[in-house]
Amino acid sequence: MSKNVTSANQQNDALFVLIKSLTKSEKRQFNLYVGRLGGNIDAKFFSLFKFLEKLKVYDEKVIIGSGIVSKQQLSNLKAHLYKQILISLRLNPAHKNVRIQIREQLDFATVLYQKGLYKQSLKLLEKAKHMALDTEEKNIAYEIVELEKVIETQYITRSLSNRANQLSIEAKELSQDNVIASKLSNLSLQLYSHLIQNGYVKNIEELEFVDKYFSDRMPKYDYQKLGFREKLWLYKAHLWHSFLVQDFLLSYKYAKKCVDLFDSPKLINTHPVFYLKSKNYLLEASFLVKKVSTFKRELSLFETEIDQKEIPMNTNTELLIFLYLYSNKLHFHFLEGSFEKGEYLVDIINNKIDKYKNRLDNHYIVLLYYKIACLYFGMGKNKLCIIYLQKIIKSKNIGSAEDLQCFARILNLIAHYECGLDYDLERQFVDTYKFLLKMENLQEVQKVFLTSIRDLSDVFPHEIRNEFKKIHAKLKKFENHPYEKRAFLYLDILSWLESKIQNKPIALIIKEKIKPISK
Repeated sequence: MSKNVTSANQQNDALFVLIKSLTKSEKRQFNLYVGRLGGNIDAKFFSLFKFLEKLKVYDEKVIIGSGIVSKQQLSNLKAHLYKQILISLRLNPAHKNVRIQIREQLDFATVLYQKGLYKQSLKLLEKAKHMALDTEEKNIAYEIVELEKVIETQYITRSLSNRANQLSIEAKELSQDNVIASKLSNLSLQLYSHLIQNGYVKNIEELEFVDKYFSDRMPKYDYQKLGFREKLWLYKAHLWHSFLVQDFLLSYKYAKKCVDLFDSPKLINTHPVFYLKSKNYLLEASFLVKKVSTFKRELSLFETEIDQKEIPMNTNTELLIFLYLYSNKLHFHFLEGSFEKGEYLVDIINNKIDKYKNRLDNHYIVLLYYKIACLYFGMGKNKLCIIYLQKIIKSKNIGSAEDLQCFARILNLIAHYECGLDYDLERQFVDTYKFLLKMENLQEVQKVFLTSIRDLSDVFPHEIRNEFKKIHAKLKKFENHPYEKRAFLYLDILSWLESKIQNKPIALIIKEKIKPISK
């Protein structure tokens, strides 16, 4: 195993990552928690915690060399410390969300039941059930009803027959709702996974596959009986399907439906992650269909909600807010062609990537790098553009974001041409072409463009403008093609060609295009 791989594995150690994710208040809470246990302040697990807290890089040799624990005991001690940290976090008021509160009531009721205090247990379960139903936590609600049924068989009352019927009906209805929600969430997740792995549909065969997959797995339902949770998964399934088939107006419609479901602060507070994702879908769909005024309004509203703390903040939502806010801030400058005004975002994004690197999926990092590269390309800073594209091209994980990998190489080719690095252009062309063939991702747009840009090196300077016009004419016919148009979503090749033909900066071309849409 290479040194780099070993280092990466060490940095991904679950306990080390968990400790490094703790806030100051969470560390203080853990210290108090350990102190309350009595006699544990000098325990090995707490000594290990304090040692790992100060450690910059996870290294088992250094840990064992500290004398805190032997190599044979390390695994068990780490597991014990991990569990104790989780217990402490669960007790932290900052993590007391509704789901944990309901679970806590269910746990208390179970303890009372085991002590034979049936009446007290049922009273707690009734309270927990109302909380669960009120917040659309129907899986927990079903568990509660099932425990109520068990207790009712032992706590005999005159109203048992009515109570039994009532509980049976509740259990049946909750079970049906949970089955529908589960099928819809499965479908949504599977479509999202397909999009991440394969990108948008590329041909009629893929379109037919996705359409059939979608219709075959869509459960039968009565819309009038669907609750918040079932509607949310239904809209998300439609959303991912519409993204896959590149029907972005439909994507906008379902993203708007997702956001509109959160019609009260209570729902936002209860389901902040779902809300953040829905806001991001709406912003992304608005960007794709170039609804400029809608995009600006929604982005401004999103920033206001964050500033006024209308969205609950924890380490999870903090990460999502970073990803969604800054991705869409970049989109804002792409839409307006105000690339230079967006350069200030680069340092902020890089600092936050460094801050969250232990918790950020590689796909999101690659996505942000590509958008930064596009920002620099729009500014005409092609060498900086190439630096960020190389981060993507050299990325080891190409199992996801294949489309990004492909278009990063095409933009890399254009940036090399713009820099006048003609000596390297042939090698770049061959590498790009080979990669696209290997990925089985070579579209007609890419084929035409790659061949054309390769031939530019043989064109006389006075003929170059006419050559750009020819390339533009060849590509323009694909702009609204059902499968080929996706190429223009990742890279605005047409605007770049128009900038070369008209001898204007690409930012100015985009600004001129967006003026009629903005009105």
